[in-house]
Amino acid sequence: MDEVTQWLVDHKIPVGKGIEAAVNFIKDYSLDFFDWFSDTVSAVVDGFTALLTGTPPLLLILVLAGLAFALRRSWRLSLFVALALLFILNQGYWKETLETLSLVVFATMASMAIGVPVGIAAARRPWLYNALRPILDLMQTLPTFVYLIPTLVLFGLGAVPGLISTIVFALPAPIRLTYLGISAVPKTLVEAGEAFGASRTQLLLKIELPHALPTIMAGLTQCIMLSLSMVVIAALVGAGGLGVPVVRALNSVRVAMGFEAGLAIVVLAIILDRVCRQPDRPKGR
Repeated sequence: MDEVTQWLVDHKIPVGKGIEAAVNFIKDYSLDFFDWFSDTVSAVVDGFTALLTGTPPLLLILVLAGLAFALRRSWRLSLFVALALLFILNQGYWKETLETLSLVVFATMASMAIGVPVGIAAARRPWLYNALRPILDLMQTLPTFVYLIPTLVLFGLGAVPGLISTIVFALPAPIRLTYLGISAVPKTLVEAGEAFGASRTQLLLKIELPHALPTIMAGLTQCIMLSLSMVVIAALVGAGGLGVPVVRALNSVRVAMGFEAGLAIVVLAIILDRVCRQPDRPKGR
């Protein structure tokens, strides 16, 4: 039995070596593309962050509170958003919060832009979802530090590797929930649309997507929460944001700084969840 164990150890399947070789190959032959991609994404993210940080804090708080009211028509929510942002400003983490907000916004937009079409395609083609399922499981269960390494090799330090890793981590949520939403559309509705001569595009836009919208919006909120959970990890590769004071507090055992930055993350998460959550349907409808 010991000989068999030793034979297995000696004849290790080169999984890690193969992935390392693939990453090195991509790096060697596509370095110019990755440099261009990294510079472009960094310029866009940094420009949006500079726009936020360049706006006077009180004016930006007023704008965001007004945006919350425009989206949800709730003065209570607008008041909460304003008070919560004033609390963050009072604690001295305004710039870091805006950097985190910028990262979350771009990661969520990219994840939804990819995840919703893939989820729709998977709902219409069961074989595609069966092929995607192990990949999605791997993306959600693989430790984030593992795929942070190749992104760091390809894109270098900065916001881009943190953004790419966040997208990889958050992407399965919109894919799965869009798939569930589209799959849950009653067949009678689809058959009724087909009976009236609706095309596949019309069925999607007028029947399937409206019926699946609450589930897709749940995917949006899940995507936001998953993106926020990557804040600290993204800070380790130079992404900035609220993860930076958390890492500093961890390295220097500064309890006050850690709790203040962590509370700012929680407050930002609550704001985004309340603003982006699908409104509850009235009873009886």
